Amino acid sequence: MDQLDPSTQIKIDIETRFLPQQSDPESHRFVFSYNITITNEYSQAVQLLSRRWVVTDGNEHVQEIEGEGVVGEQPLIQPNSSYQYTSGTVLATRVGSMFGHYTMETAEGERFNAPIPAFTLAQPNALH
Repeated sequence: MDQLDPSTQIKIDIETRFLPQQSDPESHRFVFSYNITITNEYSQAVQLLSRRWVVTDGNEHVQEIEGEGVVGEQPLIQPNSSYQYTSGTVLATRVGSMFGHYTMETAEGERFNAPIPAFTLAQPNALH
């Protein structure tokens, strides 16, 4: 029996929010939060070891962020279960985007990258 590629079995859903109370447009500070749900549709548990983000603002300034885990954790996600967390980023423009990947490891020790699809960060009414 063919084993499915684990990277295709990790589903990532993203919800974003602009945080006006933490932003200061006159200082070119636009704060966004993002809530991420990682669902493991693979046949075995996977552990999130690290993350890599590519953040691009409206001026095409690119920032790469790498680090262990997410929000200080390296969660073990059981089959058919989800892990959810909220984090944030600060941009110098009203609009930007993010994408990246999580490095994960199966219970059998196989490491793989689960792609995080690109998503837009935008102050309300910044996009028409």
